[in-house]
Amino acid sequence: MTRSWWTPARGAALAQGDLLPDCLVPVFLAEPDLLSVETAAQILKRAQLIVVTQSCDLENRGVEFVALCPIHTLYEFEAWNPEFTKKGQWENVRKGRIEGLHLLASAEQPDDNRAALVVDFGQIVSVPFAYLAKHADSLGQRWRLDSPFLEHFSQAFARFFMRVGLPAAIAPFK
Repeated sequence: MTRSWWTPARGAALAQGDLLPDCLVPVFLAEPDLLSVETAAQILKRAQLIVVTQSCDLENRGVEFVALCPIHTLYEFEAWNPEFTKKGQWENVRKGRIEGLHLLASAEQPDDNRAALVVDFGQIVSVPFAYLAKHADSLGQRWRLDSPFLEHFSQAFARFFMRVGLPAAIAPFK
């Protein structure tokens, strides 16, 4: 039997690695006129998200907004990104070779790699802490990444954001 990636969580207490389905996220309908707030039309959509804000900041209520990233099934992601249907693409993501994407095992089927979930670190959303705590509480049971998978996830997120682009690199050795 494989070790569980996820542990059940309940209540309003939030932690990094919390999987939160059906979160309301604002989406701009068009390019907003930055000089006029009234013209910045937006709608709300529902999204499955995973918390990336550090647990210590959430526990101490040191943040007004919580950072989250979208999390999708492989099938959903492939529908929007057909290049991921090609052989070997998900293996490259699994090995950390595709920047900004991270795979997590499914809570229900951890041994089925096609049931895995993909986190897109390139699309961060920020949601008010108070809304998210109330939403989490209303879910009843939800899933939370367990150690050491949480630390691996956190490290992958940090690696994505600590990248430094150089204007020139050392030439390849031949």
